[in-house]
Amino acid sequence: MPDEKKMERFLCPSCSADMEFDPESGEMKCRYCGSKQAVVTDAQPGAGVQPHAFAEMVNRVGTAHLQPVSDQALEVHCTGCGAVVAFHPPEVAGTCSFCGAAIVAEPKAADPLIAPDGVLPVKVPKPLAQKEVQQWLASRWFAPNALKKLAHQEGISGVYLPFWSYDSDTSSSYSGERGEHYYETEWYTDSDGKQQSREVQHTRWYPASGQVARHFDDVLITATRSVSEARLNKLQPWDLSALCTYEPAYLAGFKAQRYQVELSAGFETAKKVMAVTIDNDVRRDIGGDEQRILGVDTDYSGVMFRHLLLPVWIGAYRFQSKVYQVVVNARTGEVQGERPYSTWKILFLVVFILAVLLLIVVLNQK
Repeated sequence: MPDEKKMERFLCPSCSADMEFDPESGEMKCRYCGSKQAVVTDAQPGAGVQPHAFAEMVNRVGTAHLQPVSDQALEVHCTGCGAVVAFHPPEVAGTCSFCGAAIVAEPKAADPLIAPDGVLPVKVPKPLAQKEVQQWLASRWFAPNALKKLAHQEGISGVYLPFWSYDSDTSSSYSGERGEHYYETEWYTDSDGKQQSREVQHTRWYPASGQVARHFDDVLITATRSVSEARLNKLQPWDLSALCTYEPAYLAGFKAQRYQVELSAGFETAKKVMAVTIDNDVRRDIGGDEQRILGVDTDYSGVMFRHLLLPVWIGAYRFQSKVYQVVVNARTGEVQGERPYSTWKILFLVVFILAVLLLIVVLNQK
């Protein structure tokens, strides 16, 4: 029998209207009468968001281990950019948060997936996020007027983006070379014809090999392709210490994107992230003044993962057939975005400057 708590709609105990998660109080709040109540959770106090064995999950066959984000969630597919988001009624699909296109597909029951383990609840309320966007816009003098709609009430929407978090023990065998500097005196003739000496650096190279080990914790990999990885990296840090065990109630009033990067593919990206640190460890182990790394063979063990949902306020609009996004970290208020330059505004400024210069010349001639 399905979990009855997760099948219920989040109804207000005072007026029976739908409740939403309130970022300011961290509780459920009725949009009509203002009543509040705590988010109900099955998690044990202090238990934290527990990881799962990576190998066990990727080796499973069938779909028995998959489940929708909640039994009441609807899911809609954007035909414009391919993003899939889930939401709880009475929330509606509206326009796509990622590309600004109108959602024309009919919502359906959410498909099963590797269920979220943890959620970082929205902390920055929408009015404050809008204010941050407005301040960001104020510093973009040549942005087109179409961008300003993102500062309006419906210009941005709250979305939980999917991430994978990986833990792993690594053991890396390497081969390389250690470079040690030495100096020799060199004589030369300067521009005045005088003999001068100088110390010239040289390097002796010696073979090196060995092994380094490291434990990686919470290697965070974005599982969305709808927002660029570079832009999401600039939104960091994420206060993962404040993660809550996932409950569908946190989605009330917000949307959640389905992951676009599968679990195995995410770990391949995590390996590349870990490789940078392993490379530094190898160089330290080789020692000397310089290092050459000829090869590294890394074994990964005890790999664990968590599926996390991290919150953003996001808006998108089209300008001259291209999509532009502005994204706000819904925990810190950090804004990252892109904008085109308005040709008309630049042209107007150039004409204005030329007119002022012409006026100055005319006045000086009188």
